[in-house]
Amino acid sequence: MDKKPKRRTRERIIETSLALFNQFGEPNVTTTAIADELEISPGNLYYHFHNKDEIVNEIFAVFEREIEGTLAAPARRPTDVEDVWLFLHLVFELIWKYRFLYRDLNDLLSRNRTIETHFKQILAHSIRTATLLCEGLMAAGEMRASRPEIRALATNMVVVATYWLSFEYVREPRRTSAARRWVRAYTR
Repeated sequence: MDKKPKRRTRERIIETSLALFNQFGEPNVTTTAIADELEISPGNLYYHFHNKDEIVNEIFAVFEREIEGTLAAPARRPTDVEDVWLFLHLVFELIWKYRFLYRDLNDLLSRNRTIETHFKQILAHSIRTATLLCEGLMAAGEMRASRPEIRALATNMVVVATYWLSFEYVREPRRTSAARRWVRAYTR
């Protein structure tokens, strides 16, 4: 049987950090906790990342690439309801994968200028994509709305997508599975 190549330490740090941030919240996870979880020395971790902010920025860069790809609205044909369903499903799955970014958003924005500026761009792109999807539904005769109604609907879609994790957490702060149930229920 062929042996799988060992994953590089840097990749393992990113993967483990993402899991810990998602489970406990980014502010509650230290570089020491990450090193302990990986069973490596803190010095080995610092060889790859000088501090936790570098890890967060690396994870955010990966998230940003993934979300920008997801936000590319279908342009080859008219939009239908299935396109909107698939779009929302993919967005919610991606938000769940990087949930610490959304759950800890206010804290991250207050101390990380890169995330602050780039997240604004992601939100603007999200609103543009949601607007295009709504306009596509109108063009296909599957929806009727005025321009102001489309702008309001697109903005509301992005607000819900951005803050549903916080909403679910406030409703059931001791149950982390509540948000996962929400993803399953609303993306089927």
